[in-house]
Amino acid sequence: MSFYKFFDFLRDLNQNNSKEWMDENRKRYAQVRDWYIGWCDEMDDRLAAVDEHYHRTTGREAIHRINNNKLYKPDLPTYKDNFSCSFDLGKMVPAFYLHLGLSNSFIGGGFYKASSGTLKKIRSAVDVDGETLEGIINEKAFVDRFGEMSNEGALKTAPKGYSKDHPHIALLNRKSFAALTSITQKEIIDEGFPDLVVATYKDMLPLRNWLAEAVSE
Repeated sequence: MSFYKFFDFLRDLNQNNSKEWMDENRKRYAQVRDWYIGWCDEMDDRLAAVDEHYHRTTGREAIHRINNNKLYKPDLPTYKDNFSCSFDLGKMVPAFYLHLGLSNSFIGGGFYKASSGTLKKIRSAVDVDGETLEGIINEKAFVDRFGEMSNEGALKTAPKGYSKDHPHIALLNRKSFAALTSITQKEIIDEGFPDLVVATYKDMLPLRNWLAEAVSE
């Protein structure tokens, strides 16, 4: 198996997105899924080797369902056009996420659209130690890899309890503290892709460590 066959399966599934087709191709899906689980197991070993605080995450724990949740979005197709997974799974640990798909692929992490309780803790940490977070997201390695943190859903006015003149008001206004970098199918298929994942993990680690400490208090 390889990522070539991985994407071949996703293309065929996307063109025949139905339970009937999946039932007829269940053995093929199982082969792709099992191969991907094994690949994730190998990545788990690689990531554990570069981060002493990493929470071991087996491939079966890491991968997400390929079925779309149609309960609240019934117009979605039955199946996704991607395989995704999350590593470093632990209580109140910022995400490290791989999204490998036909329409887009990326590596991301942090807290995307943080819950109100998580957001409250992060804002409190920004109030006390915003300089450190500013330094992390303005480091050359971070900017070169991720650009800026996601600013989706940011408030237009200061959050309750904070002055609009706060020196870190731009951070306080955020609802997401997440970074991502787009990747191409060519990069994923390349034999150096695991190295790219590890390098991205390391470049994101200062942000994720800061966030982990912020929400642990």
